[in-house]
Amino acid sequence: MKRQKILLYNPVAVFYDMPLALLAIGSILDQKKYEVIIVDGRIEEDPIEVIKEHINEALCFGVTSLTGRPIRNALDITQGVRNLRQDIPIIWGGWHTSLFPEQTLKDELCIDVTVQGQGEDTFKELVETFESDKDLSKVKGICYRNNTGDIIKNPPRTIVKMDAFAEVNYDLIDVEKYFEKKGRRQLDYISSTGCFFRCSFCADPFVYNRKWTAISPEIMVNKLEELYNKYKFTDVNLQDETYFTYRDRVIEISQLIIKKKLKFTWAATMRADQGSRLTLEDFKVCKDSGLRRLLIGVESGSQEMMDWLKKDIKLEQVFMCAERCRDLGIAVQFPFIVGFPEESDKSIVETVKVAHQLNSMHPNFQTPIFYFKPYPGTKITDDVVKKGYLLPQTIQEWADFDFVGSVGPWVSDEKYDFFEKFKFYMRLGYSNQKVIYKPLQLLARWRCKYKYFNVPIEKKIVDTFFKKQQLA
Repeated sequence: MKRQKILLYNPVAVFYDMPLALLAIGSILDQKKYEVIIVDGRIEEDPIEVIKEHINEALCFGVTSLTGRPIRNALDITQGVRNLRQDIPIIWGGWHTSLFPEQTLKDELCIDVTVQGQGEDTFKELVETFESDKDLSKVKGICYRNNTGDIIKNPPRTIVKMDAFAEVNYDLIDVEKYFEKKGRRQLDYISSTGCFFRCSFCADPFVYNRKWTAISPEIMVNKLEELYNKYKFTDVNLQDETYFTYRDRVIEISQLIIKKKLKFTWAATMRADQGSRLTLEDFKVCKDSGLRRLLIGVESGSQEMMDWLKKDIKLEQVFMCAERCRDLGIAVQFPFIVGFPEESDKSIVETVKVAHQLNSMHPNFQTPIFYFKPYPGTKITDDVVKKGYLLPQTIQEWADFDFVGSVGPWVSDEKYDFFEKFKFYMRLGYSNQKVIYKPLQLLARWRCKYKYFNVPIEKKIVDTFFKKQQLA
């Protein structure tokens, strides 16, 4: 029996992470009945030409959507697909459709269905519904346009335990092409979904309703062993929102990796309160199993601001984790955010102080600083909208909304100029640099210590003479 084709598209974006969301929904389908074809706009030179090869035999076309710039490419490809074939069902899923299920359909008539939240079971039911030409009204977790043009929002779907979806089929993509684009044999993997926490700047509480589920340790490590033997990767990038949610699970996974003698490194996310509950021996077990880097969100150097953000962590916990990682040689990224509405100058000063302290503790510690822009679905965004802040009103406007590198209205030109210089000198002063940078590095450390960034001659030298040698 000839298999029916399922076409899935991953839009153009900055990084080359493997399209885990599409792998998840593609893997849950019966491979004997369906041929899943994933087209990645970052990998294919001309994705629409690849789509043309399969479009006439495809049962449906699915797109994963992330709020911001990736929407532009997603819209272009979606409209191209609709021009190629008028009758094919087009489904969008991902973060943006979880936040804007109805608006997406109102603004783009090419899209027939949007998916909200965890999408594996939803997509499977959608495919079966399209195949049998049944009514979409019974499929939970979707919003759709019916035959009369009305937009219907079905009841939400309850989050399902991830053990049910552990068998992700990486053969649906050309893994070697991602290794090549990344410049390293790094496998992307997700072992848990959701988050228990309530950070007011994050959309997770809205999308997953503060629920969390994860793959069991034995199932996870057995899968990693299988993938390791097949693809010979050297590093695993764990894409979990909060990998260290349960200490016992993390330690069991690390112990199994050691027991199976799997020789790869790994990186993951950790909350500071989670790290503070680990013993030194726990950290050592993780290190021995290959832990090379953590991402520990700090957001602010002000405890008062942290409490306002509902981070539910203490600065003491951040520094405890930093000291453990420094002593064990584990690299850490400590992201900060500045420019929150009504953020005080005192809070800004404290953020600069803490970022400097952390960055100077170890050459492999980094403190990237981002500028707050209201992300839909968050409490802070709801509050500023009530006070008159105008969010993009259409999906086309969201496609032009840039979260990285741009600033909101609460960051003055003076503050922006200060932080851009501060970030440059922090990178130059405290990260591992080539010998040629050493004299400039000493001066950069002096500047960071005294917050003196006038006459930035070092920056001009680096920008002029060393453009091809990027700072760490």
